[in-house]
Amino acid sequence: MPARRYNALGAAMTSRARDRRTTMLRCTAWARALLTAALIALASSAQAQPYPAKPITIVVVLAPGTGLDIVVRSYADKLAQSFGKPVVVDNKPGGAQIVAVNAMMAAPADGYTLLVATSGALAINPTLFKQLPYDPIKDLIPVALYLQSPFVLVVDPALPVQSVSELIKYAKERPGKLSYSSSGTAGAPHLAAEMLKQRFGLELVHVPYKNTAQSITDIVAGHVQLAFAEAGASQRLIKDGKLRALAVSSLGRFSTLPDVPPLAEAAAAPDFEAVSWHVLLARAGTPRDILQRLHDEMKRVMRLPDVQERLVNLGLIPVELASIEAMQAYIKSETDKWGALVRKVGLEGTQ
Repeated sequence: MPARRYNALGAAMTSRARDRRTTMLRCTAWARALLTAALIALASSAQAQPYPAKPITIVVVLAPGTGLDIVVRSYADKLAQSFGKPVVVDNKPGGAQIVAVNAMMAAPADGYTLLVATSGALAINPTLFKQLPYDPIKDLIPVALYLQSPFVLVVDPALPVQSVSELIKYAKERPGKLSYSSSGTAGAPHLAAEMLKQRFGLELVHVPYKNTAQSITDIVAGHVQLAFAEAGASQRLIKDGKLRALAVSSLGRFSTLPDVPPLAEAAAAPDFEAVSWHVLLARAGTPRDILQRLHDEMKRVMRLPDVQERLVNLGLIPVELASIEAMQAYIKSETDKWGALVRKVGLEGTQ
């Protein structure tokens, strides 16, 4: 066969091979394009599902059976009914609330893992601890700050004082002779008493206990003279005459102790307020529409009469939900207030 025919045949074979390769490359490109389109469609479909599309978990900083836990379970049931999805309560007490915060921070910022914490985790810990594994302002978004937990200034009934002004006068005449109990160093009840000391120049001895019950029992027994006690834990003892209530630490009166004035009123200190608070939080980065959905639903649930009644019966004060931005501003102001007190009493960076 002449060389010219060989060359023509080789060129034709090369051309056909090139065409097959081009066709294969085009098929591969089409397959990739189809796969990409399918993945995008799947992702879009998942994103289009209304929130919530699966169960929600609420991580709680305190143990089961506490007032905080009881309240969370009350509204978790309401949310589950409204959302049509389970709302699971996961208690992770310990580590000054840090255990629970860490558990929540390990989950995606998608609104399916939330946290309930108190002022301790958000407003006190940042100054109390040398280093925290979270930044309350940058890492957490308040969804619903829904209640305040007030304290009651109680004294041993054997103490010859009937009012806050009489207590202040009595303590000033006996510097270092009176002691006060708390449920633990740097907790809100302890710092409330320190606020009283700082405001009125009192010398009182701090006696910390492991829990609220022990701290109150020793006042009843006459071993300690006074304390800022949790309202829920002290109301029965007050009504039974085993403790004398002089004031509440909130700015307003408490409905189940209507005859007990706010300390701000009783001591002519208009800005004196020392309360803890409970707040439902999401991780920063959670989509705004999900945050708003949770906020709006919590606002509706917390207005329900049975929920309000439960809060009051537990010695708590319901709070009307503010906007997310207003709650962030309030938490920042509380962090500044409690942080300044922690520094003033020498507890900065002690944990």
